[in-house]
Amino acid sequence: MRFVLFFSLFFITMSCGSYEYEGIQVTGEIGELLIVAEDDVWNTPKVREALESALTKVIKPYFPTVKTFKLVHRIPSTFRGGIKRHRNILFINVSPELNKPQAELNFITDVWADNQSIMKINARDKNQLIQLLKSKTINQAHDYYEEREWKRTIKIFRKEQNDYVQGKIKKTFGIDIQLPEESRIVTSNKNFFRIEFPIKSRPIEFTNIGKQEAGIIQTGVMIYHYDYKEPGQLSLENLLRARDTMLYYNVPHENEGEYMGTQYVKIVYPEMTSSTNEDNSIKGFEMRGMFQFLGSTIPKNGGAFWAFHFVHPGNKKVICISGYVDASPVTSWIQPLREIQAVWKSVKIV
Repeated sequence: MRFVLFFSLFFITMSCGSYEYEGIQVTGEIGELLIVAEDDVWNTPKVREALESALTKVIKPYFPTVKTFKLVHRIPSTFRGGIKRHRNILFINVSPELNKPQAELNFITDVWADNQSIMKINARDKNQLIQLLKSKTINQAHDYYEEREWKRTIKIFRKEQNDYVQGKIKKTFGIDIQLPEESRIVTSNKNFFRIEFPIKSRPIEFTNIGKQEAGIIQTGVMIYHYDYKEPGQLSLENLLRARDTMLYYNVPHENEGEYMGTQYVKIVYPEMTSSTNEDNSIKGFEMRGMFQFLGSTIPKNGGAFWAFHFVHPGNKKVICISGYVDASPVTSWIQPLREIQAVWKSVKIV
């Protein structure tokens, strides 16, 4: 009950304080969680292990492994300047003067930028700290940091209105979604759209030659629909069957005869769970997995996808919003995947 109360107080403070910090943007990359703690705490193996276990979760079934957060560290004396506006911050204070029976997790109410997620742990010693990091409370904290991450991205996309593309989506599918600025429709017909996001590049480390080169990241989202006839269509296998049909006819590779398909290797076999959009007005199923270009005797590179399926209450169509990331496996996928999650989370019925 106390943890829920802390959340409530934090939301009240954030809603009031956002006016004071209007327009001041957070720093740090999507997927970074800044730990502000003394070196003695951060460098203790059992503490670090507990932090990693509690605050970094594997987003399955991607390969290479994609984690919800990357932990970065600062000592309190260097926590100043722009770093104070970091998007996700956890302060850890360990002091024998804190004569409490157990460690406490609180929210920091004085923020330095819009939409920061800030918490503080007070513990008498490292054992207390580790005990808290292994509790259910810290799992709730992780989920909160994660939710705030994609909600920030939705807020950014809402400011980057793309009226032309959004108008086409509304007219064809009866839904509205938020998209990155300069997104463009590259394939369209009566039941399928493919929308490309602006191409990005991130540095790749080539250790064998001792230099960095830019890694191209191609991302986008596919939207398609088909008639809803009975609940069995929403099983994992039937949704995958429909997906593969849509990809075969609508997403060809630049090489003739090749097309985007789903990877069914055991280690990355698609997974599906119940989910909702941002305001919980649409109930559906999110699906994660890997794709690969098929149709050739030589295996082609692929990437990751993250999709959301639901039944449109107006036109009785099964709608799928399926984002994809096509990037080198040595380039981090967390930011583009979070952007895709933000897109399908933003969906609303028109």
